[in-house]
Amino acid sequence: MTPSLRVKLLGGGLLAVGAVITLFPYYWLAVMATNTTSDIFTTPPKLTFGPHLFGNLAEVFASIDFFGSLLNTVVVAVATTVLVLFFDSLAAFTFAKYRFPGRDVLFGILLATFVVPTQLAAIPQFSIMATLGWVGDLKALIIPAAANAFGIFWMRQYCASALPDELLEAARMDGCGFFRTYWNVALPVLRPALAFLGIFTFISAWNDYLWPLIIMVDSRNLTLQVALSQLNGVYGTDYSLVMAGTLLAILPLLVVFLIGSRHFIKNIAAGAVKG
Repeated sequence: MTPSLRVKLLGGGLLAVGAVITLFPYYWLAVMATNTTSDIFTTPPKLTFGPHLFGNLAEVFASIDFFGSLLNTVVVAVATTVLVLFFDSLAAFTFAKYRFPGRDVLFGILLATFVVPTQLAAIPQFSIMATLGWVGDLKALIIPAAANAFGIFWMRQYCASALPDELLEAARMDGCGFFRTYWNVALPVLRPALAFLGIFTFISAWNDYLWPLIIMVDSRNLTLQVALSQLNGVYGTDYSLVMAGTLLAILPLLVVFLIGSRHFIKNIAAGAVKG
């Protein structure tokens, strides 16, 4: 066996082990969703699928407004992702390619917000939402998340390296204004970065728990993560129900990840070929 073949076999083995470690929690989630709570706590643990999936799902639907919460979560996640992609890319394009007084100071302040825990903003943010009359409304979840420091920083770094100044100069010579240059010239180049930011933002908005738990005082507007937490009883938790609901909750995330990652890889490959 040649050294190169041994290296390839070792690398393939490590990748296989990493894949198993990564995928096993999802397999275990599916196993728990198809069994009862007593089956989950047997020794040794049961690692095969059981016959109780549809019964568990029926109990979940009877216990919480699953589909109403799912719709609320879809609205929040989609609206937040669209707004973040627009505002963060627009701000990043401005920071990366335009010089204006106070640009570096503003960007430094933006980076400084990374060191502030998000939990510290909960009280003043709640006060603002109460003043606006948005407590219990989905706007309280969407508008505060419409832009974020991470997205601006990520898009700014990508824009600075991937968008040549000569392309912008050519657009200006053709009579393009600021917004047309951003929309028709910058955005097509930034698609790979936008794909990653879109996946990251959608998953973050979908999985957000603390802020919706605080602000959603109207039971009709609960998001899915908060609704699923209601499956936890006062004196005990039926883990089979929780896992069945969680299994349904992650399916849209898998679809978004698969679609977004394919789009991300396709644009990266297209850029490599063009380069």
